[in-house]
Amino acid sequence: MNETTDEQILSLFRAAGTKDRGFTLLMDRYNTRIYWHIRRLVVSHEDAQDLLQETFINVYKHLHTFTGDSKLYTWLYRVATNECLRLFRERKRFLASFEEINEKLVDTLHDTCAGDSDQILVQLQEAILRLPEKQRLVFNLRYYDELPYEEISKILDSSVSALKTNYHLASSKVKAFMMKEV
Repeated sequence: MNETTDEQILSLFRAAGTKDRGFTLLMDRYNTRIYWHIRRLVVSHEDAQDLLQETFINVYKHLHTFTGDSKLYTWLYRVATNECLRLFRERKRFLASFEEINEKLVDTLHDTCAGDSDQILVQLQEAILRLPEKQRLVFNLRYYDELPYEEISKILDSSVSALKTNYHLASSKVKAFMMKEV
């Protein structure tokens, strides 16, 4: 059976009688990708599940505004990223700084990793969590999701050159952290 295209999903969503079917297909297609994007940013499975739900609620409410100026997954990543940033801003009210948020995320990472987890992967995640917010976002989107800079630019509303700089800085910091830990 042929896989449903984004255009077909959008057509189904925009038609009154098939809106729910279109949305179900959209969730089936992007649920896992969006979950892991969120999870890498917030670490906690519970937070990721909550944000994934909020992301898809917002997508359902606002998909009719999608103009097709970008790819559908780019738009979905932007909605998910904004939900993560909203959570960080919300938590920042209760914590003194972004560094405190990072420390809490690192603690969560270590708490959720089993004793037999691959230590190198845990160290990589810790290195990424210690990056400044913008660098962490760019690094995750480029390294894990393998998105081109042009798509990341649309997700983060930033210039390609700034993203390349952020990715280079992030990569250098991650490498330095990993070398220090070995």
